[in-house]
Amino acid sequence: MKRKIKMIGFDLDGTLLTTEKKLTDYTKEIMRKAISRGIILLPVTGRPYSGVPKELLEFEGIQYVITSNGARVVENGKSIYERLLSVEKARKILDIFEEYDTLREIYYDGQGYAGEKMIQCIEQYMKSPAMADYIRTTRIPVPDIREKFESENRALDKIQALFQYPYEKNRAWEQISALGDVEVTGALDNNIEVNAGNVHKGNALLWLADKLGISKDEIMAFGDGTNDIKMLESVGISVAMANGVESVIAVADLVACSNDEDGVAKMIAEYAL
Repeated sequence: MKRKIKMIGFDLDGTLLTTEKKLTDYTKEIMRKAISRGIILLPVTGRPYSGVPKELLEFEGIQYVITSNGARVVENGKSIYERLLSVEKARKILDIFEEYDTLREIYYDGQGYAGEKMIQCIEQYMKSPAMADYIRTTRIPVPDIREKFESENRALDKIQALFQYPYEKNRAWEQISALGDVEVTGALDNNIEVNAGNVHKGNALLWLADKLGISKDEIMAFGDGTNDIKMLESVGISVAMANGVESVIAVADLVACSNDEDGVAKMIAEYAL
């Protein structure tokens, strides 16, 4: 059944992009058709702006990108909205992450930073070769992530950690949640992503929609990870990927084929074109 859809937001990893981090020809074809009909398409990702594939940033008709789980909205390369994590809160989170064997990252102004020694042994923290390569090629390595944080001494987009031992993640999650006024989530089985309180993909998407005169009922959104749940709960038509985690599938209106089967494109073709 066709629905009146004016905006479509999609997560990237595990959703629009294949496991190998590719954009298929069929998906690009459907995206062009949707854009030609006036539908606003935009990535809504946990990645920093610098981590969004150039192919998408240069895709004709894509003007907006929501990054860092909703901390930043970018229009044609320029930030038009930001909701940042305070230095004081981020310092406490970094303290907790340092208690565990983690690869720690901090995001400023759409750019991710990580310790150079950690990046050199990324395979210990990221088993997917494609994801490991993504981190290796998009983060700026620094000698010491704590020193970088203290030298910046300013609010940041997001802070995250990859845990070598996933069972330690649950303990750290509880510690960080207890701090209060933070948004704690994750897209992988061994990571924790932290934003300022009430900062998530859903709120950023609705902010942009309101700015453009689009109602929530006219928005379609796709996701696969727990950091997509609030976005899916915020829109008129929510779609989980078949490869998504159970909690995401549970809140979605529809379930698409997997990210390796052009799930996003097929749903757009069926419901929006």
